[in-house]
Amino acid sequence: MAEKTLLQQIREKELMLNIKIEDTRKEAEEIIIAAKKQAMKMIENSEKEGRNSAEDYYKKEIEKTNLEIEKLRNQSNLQALDIKQEGERNLKAAIEKIVKSVLME
Repeated sequence: MAEKTLLQQIREKELMLNIKIEDTRKEAEEIIIAAKKQAMKMIENSEKEGRNSAEDYYKKEIEKTNLEIEKLRNQSNLQALDIKQEGERNLKAAIEKIVKSVLME
């Protein structure tokens, strides 16, 4: 009775194989879960880096734009000053012409 029958030996092997299959399935599930977590972390990091890069680019472009605006304002102010100075230089002659014109009437 100590010896197992061939059918008992086969069932025992099947049971051991089923246990190994279940262990392997669990390991595979754990590997898949870990891979998904790692993939999510990689996606989150990529999105974060992308946002940071976009923000840096935006800030640089805003800075460039503000510098260009300041440059244009300075140029406009200089042009306005030049026009004002030229007007002031011609003011006396303009007043004289207006006075002559009014007096002739």
